[in-house]
Amino acid sequence: MRALVREDLGPSGRAAMAILPERFGTHPEVPPPNILLPVAMATGRLGVGETLGALNAALGPGGPVWFKETRARHLRVRDFLAPRQALRARFGDEQVPEHVFHAVASLQGPGVAPVLRCAPTPAGLALQLQRPAVFQRVLGSVASYATPTRPASPGPRVVLHCPALRCSPDALRLSQLRAVLVADHLARTLRTQGMCVHLVPAVRDPHMPTFLQKLRVDWPTASARASTETLKSRVLAELTSLHDGETLPPGVLGRLCLKDLLEEQGHRAGYDPSVDNCLVTEDLLSVLAELQEAVQHWPEDNYQSLTVAPDAGVDSCIVVHVVSCEEEFQQQKLDLLWWKLDDQAPLRQKHLVCGPVKVAGAPGTLMTASEYYESRHTQVCKASALKHGGSLAQDPAWIEIFGVLSVATIKFEMLSTAPQSQGTKSGTFVMYNCARLATLFEGYKRCMEQGLYPTFPPVSSLDFSLLQDEGEWLLLFNSVLPFSDLLSQTAVLTCISPGLRVTAHTEMVCKFLIQLSMDFSSYYNRIHVLGEPRPHLFGQMFARLQLLKAVREILHTGLAMLGIPPLNHI
Repeated sequence: MRALVREDLGPSGRAAMAILPERFGTHPEVPPPNILLPVAMATGRLGVGETLGALNAALGPGGPVWFKETRARHLRVRDFLAPRQALRARFGDEQVPEHVFHAVASLQGPGVAPVLRCAPTPAGLALQLQRPAVFQRVLGSVASYATPTRPASPGPRVVLHCPALRCSPDALRLSQLRAVLVADHLARTLRTQGMCVHLVPAVRDPHMPTFLQKLRVDWPTASARASTETLKSRVLAELTSLHDGETLPPGVLGRLCLKDLLEEQGHRAGYDPSVDNCLVTEDLLSVLAELQEAVQHWPEDNYQSLTVAPDAGVDSCIVVHVVSCEEEFQQQKLDLLWWKLDDQAPLRQKHLVCGPVKVAGAPGTLMTASEYYESRHTQVCKASALKHGGSLAQDPAWIEIFGVLSVATIKFEMLSTAPQSQGTKSGTFVMYNCARLATLFEGYKRCMEQGLYPTFPPVSSLDFSLLQDEGEWLLLFNSVLPFSDLLSQTAVLTCISPGLRVTAHTEMVCKFLIQLSMDFSSYYNRIHVLGEPRPHLFGQMFARLQLLKAVREILHTGLAMLGIPPLNHI
């Protein structure tokens, strides 16, 4: 084996592969089946997935071997690694063939990062990129890395149904609040990937819109209910006969048997076998009528940014019921009732089930969503009063900041794999670093206006070889470069055997932003970005500012996926 050096990047074919960034706990792998993603337009930006795909293709037939490094100590010497054990499994005890080295040396293609060297190490085959060239490509086109890829065609049509939004804020349990926040976040990420999303139900409780506004949840409202007359006629024809002496509870139209439907339809696998009868009420028919309306009539503004008109057939959509674990059984009955009463009901109904929420110091089942919000808001206000003084509580600007910090705290607690509310400060930490970035650029602007610094030069004139600190490469390689892959992964809905439930990576954006904030904070605490106003230092200062511009854009886009506005100061 021998070391290879390459200094150029030219056009070639593309070895495509979808990758979940390794910083989220996985090695390169082909994504699971049953995912919902539109076809993305080709872009000129570099990609982690494209580079890994090309590297694995260079090894010849077989499964993926290469993975992206994320830890700072490894990134000091390499960017990608093909582990020795995996190479032995591929090539036996023999050395890696010469043609493989040649293929790696010639690594090219749309989205493939330029290779500097590839060399054998005790850990395996280590590859390092041409870092100044990667800095130049990425930081010369920040917008293309900080925004989602515009789809070439509309993606699947998705109805997101969140039953929890039919109650009032004072009756909303914490597990239901989590379902609401998951549904809102999922809607945002699906739309960025070109999917048409219809949100159900339209909120009717008079107090819920105000509460959702506090939470920065974007959800439709309505005053009138959908007509249930057609469904009611079908119900009356399908009602199960009552036993002698049996009476129905007030408000119940009758009982329908669902067991036969469950047994007849083999593809209903995953439903609870104890589902048998359903007591039909006007409220239940109203829920079904609204779902019917949703799958048959789609908001026109869903397709404003797309050039291809959607298929209007109900079979072209999927209905995802975002429910708390306590609501799942009742939702299964509703699924079967819809199929029984409506011959045009979509065949694809899936459940995204949100687990329970634990709150330190209070039983989660006893605390309502309103009480939880007030608790977090009070904590934020007290912390700010200790730092800045109590007078801020009456300042309108600070009232807005307190509201944003409260929402950030709640969403970072709730949108995690297993939300635990034992005093986590991750949301506040992310917003603090968002404000630090704003302060940095405000400081540069102020010094420029005073004549201490020149105006920002064209990006094409910047010398990115001056970015030598390991923290700078860490920010670019772990945050800016893979961000578009992250957004794609958050829009994946994966079916779980036996087929009723789906999972969604709704925790990925929170984890990403926390890690980005940690990396930025570590870098910013060590490096004095705005240095002395001396001409020979300006080159490095502007290269660093351009890198942090990209970090700021990534951070703002990630926060937008959570419905959280950026803060300029805290």
